[in-house]
Amino acid sequence: MYKDLLIRFILGGAAVMVSYLITVISPWKILAGIFAAFPAVMITAVLMVGIASGSKNAAKIANGSVFGMIGGVVCVATVWTVLQVRGNWTLSIVLGLLFWLGSSIIVSSFRDKLKNGRRNILRPNVLIRHK
Repeated sequence: MYKDLLIRFILGGAAVMVSYLITVISPWKILAGIFAAFPAVMITAVLMVGIASGSKNAAKIANGSVFGMIGGVVCVATVWTVLQVRGNWTLSIVLGLLFWLGSSIIVSSFRDKLKNGRRNILRPNVLIRHK
């Protein structure tokens, strides 16, 4: 467990450090924004689950991260919009995180409903019971 935490800390910290260094050093500030969106958490999660549990479970993590990435787009749009309208970076971050979580859950739920609806269309006369 401590090895996992150390690897996550090193990879996450390295991503943040590189993003900051690019902000300070680079004349192209857009690069800092690009590196700020680096999916270090997702890559580390897939890596650690892959090592511990194999490729099938790593694929499940990667599949689930799609919802978080969609939420990331909503988060960025929210932060940018609130900064343009209000100019309040604290409010923009709080709202961005809330909208990220909410939109990720909504998209995941919507996908599950579509997937379950498709199953029912393919097998309309089959009653599935859960024990």
